[in-house]
Amino acid sequence: MREFCTVDRRRLSFLDFGGPGVPLLAFHGHYNEASTFAPLAEALAPQWRVMALDQRGHGDSDRAQSYRRADYVADIAAFHRHLGLGPVVILGHSLGGVNAYQYAARHADQVTALIVEDVGAVVNADWSLATQLPRNAASRQELVSRLGATAPYLECSLRQFEGGWGYSFDIDHTVLSHKALTGDHWSDWESVDCPTLLIRGTDSEVLAHDHAREMIARRAAGQARLAELPAGHVVHCDAPERFAAAVRSFLTQLPTD
Repeated sequence: MREFCTVDRRRLSFLDFGGPGVPLLAFHGHYNEASTFAPLAEALAPQWRVMALDQRGHGDSDRAQSYRRADYVADIAAFHRHLGLGPVVILGHSLGGVNAYQYAARHADQVTALIVEDVGAVVNADWSLATQLPRNAASRQELVSRLGATAPYLECSLRQFEGGWGYSFDIDHTVLSHKALTGDHWSDWESVDCPTLLIRGTDSEVLAHDHAREMIARRAAGQARLAELPAGHVVHCDAPERFAAAVRSFLTQLPTD
């Protein structure tokens, strides 16, 4: 079910996949939106109830004037308050992964466990894809054809507008967001104080194996663990069943008190 909340006079959209399970909040990466987690939500039900946010400038959420780190974290905090939930498990991919671990670091009392998909503690964001995307097309089929191998990763974000087909994100805003994501975030990563699963695609061009190992090593002994799956950067799309299995395995081992 699609729902909305208002933050600083901006509308944020989110999907509540429903069910009786324990809430899990999910945050997508650039070029995506909340619906990208539909397969995961189905795989985790009924034990877990996934609630995924269209982050600022994405999906059905409003565009924003700023895409700084603090802005994204504040949106997550407002979204969490709106839901009226206590401490929860959070999951994030890429952009959403950094947002998730920064929220966990800065609001430790609100996060019981953390799952980060294929992003590091030092990010050198590459926005070249954004600048190379076709801006619009007369039909969905034409846009998919022009996107080529990238199409499956952007499919959930394709939209029809009055002038043709485009995306549920603004390309120029995406570049701004990428630029703001770039930086050294070790202090936040190391400040996280809850059980953590880091998932890496073995063919990822974003998160190197050695960096992922260092991320685990810099956390308290036994607090974080690494799962590497045969996939590229978008693990939940390339290997959905294995991704869901890794997430489920981690969740079942969490303390229940």
